[in-house]
Amino acid sequence: MIETLLGGLLGGAFRLAPEFLKWLDRKGERGHELAMQDKALEFEKLRGASRMNEIGASADAAWNTGAIEAFKEAVAGQGRPSGVKWADALSTSVRPVITYLFMALYCTAKATAFFAALNSGASWVIAVQAGWTDADQALWSGVLNFWYVGRVWERRDARS
Repeated sequence: MIETLLGGLLGGAFRLAPEFLKWLDRKGERGHELAMQDKALEFEKLRGASRMNEIGASADAAWNTGAIEAFKEAVAGQGRPSGVKWADALSTSVRPVITYLFMALYCTAKATAFFAALNSGASWVIAVQAGWTDADQALWSGVLNFWYVGRVWERRDARS
């Protein structure tokens, strides 16, 4: 009798085992599908963010191109005479006047520093060496490059 009872229980268990395994398998598949959906959603978010960055970069490039063109047009417009003599003369004189005023201020500041160093007891060699800094060297190089090297490039461009 016990064998019949055990046989029935074991037979029922073995009959239910494939169903239980199928249930576990479906549960694993659902978990896998859910994980795959999460990964797909994460990928789509990354792809969307990348696309937005690409659109932003494209818009920035277009804006920069427009800004450069507007700047070129503004600079070109400054060079065109207006037809009013006094306005054209004033416009033409702005850069040279500012340059001369800046150079006068710069030379005055340097001369003042030089004479202050001399009055404090420094020799003129020390005063000159202390007054000529790396910034002065850079400024002087920029001026020379503007007046001499720039002209060479302008002539070269004019011949092309």
